[in-house]
Order: sequence, then C-alpha cells, then structure tokens
Amino acid sequence: MQTFLKGRRVGYWLSEKKMKKLNFQAFADLCRKRGIEVVQLDLSQPLEEQGPLDVIIHKLTDLILEADQNDSQAVLLVQRVQDYIDAHPETIVLDPLPAIRTLLDRCKSYQLIHRIESCMQDERICSPPFMVLNTECSPDVLEQIRRQGLTFPFICKTRVAHGTNSHEMAIIFSEEDLKDVKPPCVIQSFINHNAVLYKVFVVGDSYTVVERPSLKNFPAGPADRKAIFFNSHNVSKPESSSDLTSRENVEGVSQPPNDDVIRELSRSLREALGVSLFGIDVIINNQTGQHAVIDINAFPGYEGVPEFFNDLLNHISSVLQSHNPDFAPASEQPKGLPVSTTVPNAVPPAPGCCSMLGKDASGSPWIVEGDGGLKGSRQRLGCNSAMSPNFQQHCVSTIATKASSQ
Repeated sequence: MQTFLKGRRVGYWLSEKKMKKLNFQAFADLCRKRGIEVVQLDLSQPLEEQGPLDVIIHKLTDLILEADQNDSQAVLLVQRVQDYIDAHPETIVLDPLPAIRTLLDRCKSYQLIHRIESCMQDERICSPPFMVLNTECSPDVLEQIRRQGLTFPFICKTRVAHGTNSHEMAIIFSEEDLKDVKPPCVIQSFINHNAVLYKVFVVGDSYTVVERPSLKNFPAGPADRKAIFFNSHNVSKPESSSDLTSRENVEGVSQPPNDDVIRELSRSLREALGVSLFGIDVIINNQTGQHAVIDINAFPGYEGVPEFFNDLLNHISSVLQSHNPDFAPASEQPKGLPVSTTVPNAVPPAPGCCSMLGKDASGSPWIVEGDGGLKGSRQRLGCNSAMSPNFQQHCVSTIATKASSQ
C-alpha cells in the first residue's frame, strides 16, 4: 500500500442513480484498502463540518441545471459547494463547476471543439457545421442555413447536454421538417459514418475507446421524407439493433479512430477546461476517413471500461502527487510518461492555444461554425503541452457488447 495515501480524505457527491449505476461502493472499498478515507457528502449540511477534504468527486449536473433555472434550493446547494471550493483552493475538484457548465451547453462545447480542432490543424479531423436556433424557423433562418453551406440531413439536438431530454433528437431531411423544430436547439450537419460510434471515456491521463451502434447512412441532400425522431441513448446501447442502426448500406471508409488523434483531442480538452472525467463521442466520416467530434459529456457512465475504478484511483494519486512532490506516486510511472497535472482550476494552455470559450450565443438567433464537411483500445495521455513519445499503452480488451446497457 502506498503510505502517502494513508489518511487522505476523498469526499463525493453523486445521485443515488449514479452511485448504483457505477457500483460506486466498490470504488469506496478500493480507496479504503489504500488507506484513503471516503466521505459521502451531505449538501444539506455545511461542508466545513465534513472536511477537511483532499479531493472532491462529484456529478452536480442536475443541481447546476436546476440552479441555472433559479431553483432556490439548488442555488443554495451549488453555492455551498462553490463556497467550500473557494475557501479551500488546495482541494482537488473533479471537476471544476465552470467547466461543467460549459459541457452542459452544446453550443459552448461545440465552439470549444472547433477552436481546439483549428489549433490542432490536423487534416484527419473534420468539424460538422452546427447552428444554434433561438427562434422559430423563418425565411431568414433558412437563408442563413443556405448562406453558410449547411447541408441536409441535419441532426437536431437540445441545447442542454444533460438529462433525459438531451437524448431526444431528430434527423431533419428538408426545409419542411424544420418547422417541427422547437428552439432553443442545435442543428448539426449529419455525417455518414457507417452506423458506428466510438465513445471515448477519459479518466485523467487514461482513455478507453468503446465501439457502439449508431445511425445508419443516409443520402446527402434534401429528401422527400418525414423527420425521424429518436433517442440517442437507446440507439447507442451496446445491444441496440433496429432499422435505424442497420449496416446494410455500409460504404467507403470503415476504420477505427486513430490513437494519435484521440489522444491529442483528449489532452487538448483537459488543458482547455481543466477536466478529468469526461466522454467524447467520435464518428469516422465514411467518405474521407476524418474524425468528427459530435458530443462531449461530463462524467459519463463508463460502460465498457473495466479498469475505471483503478484508473480513477491512479488519477487521484497522481494529482495528489502533483500537489505535493514529496509524496511518491501511487503507481510507478513509465520513464518519460508525463504525470497528470490536473488542478482545481483550468490548466493554462500553451500560448495561442484554445482556452477561450467564445461569446455567449443567447443574444443571437443563430451561431454557425464549422469547416464543412479500437474497439476496446485503452491508452495513456499526458496533460503536458509536449506529448511523451513513449506513452504507456494498456492491453485491455473491452468488448462493447458486454458493456452495461444502463
């Protein structure tokens, strides 16, 4: 047992549903075996009385959304957490509340993705154009769509990227279908990807790629057919099988994501936001082989990631080590592998890189961005600006079909 972990205190707040889904008690038991005291936080009570806390793990997304909708009780609870964080800058927070707010807004997260991809200047990446609608569809909106070169079909999503409604989406094939769109929402050009989605689950400097079913290919351009309404959570379940996920019309490029691209995307997001627990949804353009990020999720379910608890504990050990160099790391790092430097606040990016989140879009009826058009792979990624060439590769096979469907 790493003696430097003994006596460390980790506080956590997760919903009952999230704790059961993750079987989080198993993680608490793993921590206790390493000498770490694990405390389930009670937000109805002052956090000062529950401290001191070396690390806080949370998924406050529901409360943050309720607070942003002026729910007085949620405002109180979220502010209580933020007050403790402000009073204890030495406490490591997984993850910072401002970063979570960014990931809860698809507009802001898509803007960030486009900036990161522009900085990377990697031809292996293509950003689907997107448009945020804050008003009902009108001739002006249709003209803006045409002027910006967005093409049918579109995926229509809620602007809020969390909650049951966030999975309710539609495929829009024509201008006629746009009349059914209810703002505020995000329209994103659909990219054919041979009905395969790659979910990248990031834990600190580790990530796991799991293959999932996705939407089948559709002909490019407007089509005389009704909009298709679907639940993305159901479509991408490991065992999902329906006409929407049919692979009968697979064509062009079919290949897994490139490790270099995924590693750099993950590292850049960590640097820009200072986050450690997030998921990236990636598809491969079947015409070009390019990677497209279509969503980012805060603290996802980690289905199909058997080493999640070990990765999380190693990350906690790593950030504790980075805060106190006198401590030995929890697990021996391969020579040359960068140690995670996640801190409570966002990691400062390299000069000229993409940490700016852009202006808020609430004042405009639309925002248009974009440049047109391993299974079971587990890797380590560094959080430093320079990527170590001898990164550690995990040889763990995660078979998506065996993943939890919850």
